Amino acid sequence: MVFKRLLRLRLPPHRSPLRLLASLSPSQVNGTAQIPFQVFDRRVKRLQKDRAVAQDGGERSRIVDYVRDEVADRMIERFLDIKRKFSSVLDLGSGPGHFSKLLESDRTQKVTMMDLSKLTIERDPDSDFDVQVERLVVDEEKLLDVIPRDSQEAIVSCLSLHWVNDLPGILIQIKEALRPDGVFIGAIFGGDTLFELRTSLQLAEAEREGGISPHVSPMADPRDISNLMNRAGFTLLTVDVDEVKVRYPSMWELLDDLRDMGENNAIIGRRHLLHRDTLVAASAIYKELHEEDGTVPATFQVIYMIGWKPAPQQLKPLERGSGRTSLKDVL
Repeated sequence: MVFKRLLRLRLPPHRSPLRLLASLSPSQVNGTAQIPFQVFDRRVKRLQKDRAVAQDGGERSRIVDYVRDEVADRMIERFLDIKRKFSSVLDLGSGPGHFSKLLESDRTQKVTMMDLSKLTIERDPDSDFDVQVERLVVDEEKLLDVIPRDSQEAIVSCLSLHWVNDLPGILIQIKEALRPDGVFIGAIFGGDTLFELRTSLQLAEAEREGGISPHVSPMADPRDISNLMNRAGFTLLTVDVDEVKVRYPSMWELLDDLRDMGENNAIIGRRHLLHRDTLVAASAIYKELHEEDGTVPATFQVIYMIGWKPAPQQLKPLERGSGRTSLKDVL
């Protein structure tokens, strides 16, 4: 499998439920954002993650860690760019600790891992970590039910937030849980993720069954993330987009790996079964449209975000027009 890092300089317009959510202002009851509507079945997602780890003693799930491990490597680079030592870090939706395993004791003393799935969060032993580890089996959507406000120096999230029903609400909860001048670093799958699989399934289903249904979860657009972070109250925002491309022998191996990652479809109202001939047609379409050198690609678009909780002593960007040096002179 080959990883190719591609910087997306221009992104096509994309409509998603996150665009609608970005225009909403979540109400607050006891400090927790109310879910505007349910997209995902969180109970089913927990069961999918449990099953992915339960088979073969977790060995198969370790084999398919490659996407999350790659994204965690890129996230830790952003974390190390912050020239500050943290006494503790909260890893939200940590899984078995893809990001937490990369933390070193000279930058932080402790990591608190939080995940929906008990089997997933306990998959790997403490010996795999360089820092002290605490594990909390909690639904990420209920962050403020267990984490006090203004208590965290840093919160990170590596490829978990694309399964929450209320992304604006969880961003608000993250900001509230941070101390003033605390930092949030996150990575979330973007709207172009698995576009090859999505279009192949849609074309095959339309041709064989006369209609389409969702098989890949709705995901965020980079422009939505900037808007949502700003509305949640973060400052000094940084949002950038990257891609991880993985090549597979065929669509079937991709589907197997997604299942073993716990990334099965968890949309409410989803179809539980697809006809075999529809899947065969989708595999043929996938190869026809995308095959190269005997393999087919799968694109994972990743949106990285960094935001800080406002604080009185925090450095602030200069006002527009306050510059005194022309870029022409510098260049």
